[in-house]
Amino acid sequence: MDRVSQDRIESLLGELREFVRERDWQQFHSPDNLAKSVSIEAGELLECFQWGQPEDMAAVHHELADVLTYCLLLADQLELDPYEIVLEKLEITRAKYPVELSRGRSTKHDQL
Repeated sequence: MDRVSQDRIESLLGELREFVRERDWQQFHSPDNLAKSVSIEAGELLECFQWGQPEDMAAVHHELADVLTYCLLLADQLELDPYEIVLEKLEITRAKYPVELSRGRSTKHDQL
């Protein structure tokens, strides 16, 4: 991601912080509650695909937005930079799945 993308993430976090502040929801946003919410919303996203490809893409968009929202709020609560932690994890995953061994394969890293 470039600087513009990072700025957009920070701007989005600002919007989320303001939304939460206006409603006085900070009191409910403990890390464990936010982590639970990520899982709950991910289940709702998965439900869209339960019987095959979803017909209602608006529902998919909304559920995906909910998952991303709770992930961003959790990162913010834990004082983690989403941009940095994703890039850090991408580097770890690159090392675990080198292109020459993993291209076109879904094999787990310890079985490559």
